[in-house]
Amino acid sequence: MNIVKHRSVHSGRLERWMGSEKLTQISKSMKDWYGPPIHILDVPGSVRICKNGDFVGPFEHGVFFSAMDVLESAFKRAAKVPNGTLYAGFSSVSDALSRASQGFRQQFNGNIQKTGPTGVANVTSSLWRLGAAPAAVSAGAAAPGGTAHSSTNTGAMVWNNPDAGTMRLTGADISASVANNCLLLYDRLFSVAKTMNSSATEAVTGVPTRYQSSTPTSEEYIGGNFLFVEVGTPLAATAHNWTVCTYTDDANNATQTLPSLTGNSGAIVDRLDHPTGQFFAPLATGDVGIKALSQMQCSAAVATGAVNFVIGHPIGFMSFPLASMIIPFDWITNRDQAPYIANSACLALLEVVKPSATATSYTGRIYGTSTSS
Repeated sequence: MNIVKHRSVHSGRLERWMGSEKLTQISKSMKDWYGPPIHILDVPGSVRICKNGDFVGPFEHGVFFSAMDVLESAFKRAAKVPNGTLYAGFSSVSDALSRASQGFRQQFNGNIQKTGPTGVANVTSSLWRLGAAPAAVSAGAAAPGGTAHSSTNTGAMVWNNPDAGTMRLTGADISASVANNCLLLYDRLFSVAKTMNSSATEAVTGVPTRYQSSTPTSEEYIGGNFLFVEVGTPLAATAHNWTVCTYTDDANNATQTLPSLTGNSGAIVDRLDHPTGQFFAPLATGDVGIKALSQMQCSAAVATGAVNFVIGHPIGFMSFPLASMIIPFDWITNRDQAPYIANSACLALLEVVKPSATATSYTGRIYGTSTSS
């Protein structure tokens, strides 16, 4: 995997393209992020967002027009693509388009139909437990084993590993019923159910099977793996923190201690049990990813409710500036790198830092194309 350093994106151009509300929302969600930059999938030019909301990458749009101004012309440009170079996966745009036309493209899960929960403004919600496609699913297995997730799990987007080469995220057509929501497409690596009515430490022995390399140049690098606490059934009204939770970091250092994470008394179902504006648990200073979880602990016994501790790997953000309009995402002709999808990836969605509590429905399709061997 080639790593290219880019200058910061011109903020005025990016604000004109995305809109100030959406730009601010995504930026706030990345406060204190520790991993590598994450793709902004609806912005052309391979733009990524870094720690504390700094946007980097080549971006020559937004001088005069917004994304909506050029939406119609995007379809016309797709038919007249030059043979530009892509920096990962495909040798050129024409190579990627050729692979797609020769039957190497897959539509993940057929149609995506997800209706999110009634949430909390400025809080992230999980769509993992909710249907209809992919199907609704139950919690991860109990500690200490937990569940190492894969594409064969109920709740994952259904797709097949390529016979040769690697799978790349290349397109989507998705609508949201509420404007200004944002989805994070991620690979759900591992989850484990936590015993809530206890303040004792609880060991975790299960480990993920993907993104386990300590080599920063590897596409399977641990860097970017993040932890979140997902509410499965509503919690009792008890103040609590997640404390003395331990993990193995990106450099294979075991028993690192997670900084204390403030939970929420009476947290509702499907929200993340995190502070406002935060979709990832913090890691120890200097760590950029979590390889595996080894211990969970809650500061108080919460009499009722259920949570999962989940390890995920981010693939990219998708934002929806208008309600009930199909947004075409194009990651072959509009960017220099189609994001990597690991073999057997358990693809899932988070609603990141919701702008309002309103339940939102998402409908559409997500595509991947395998590279040549």
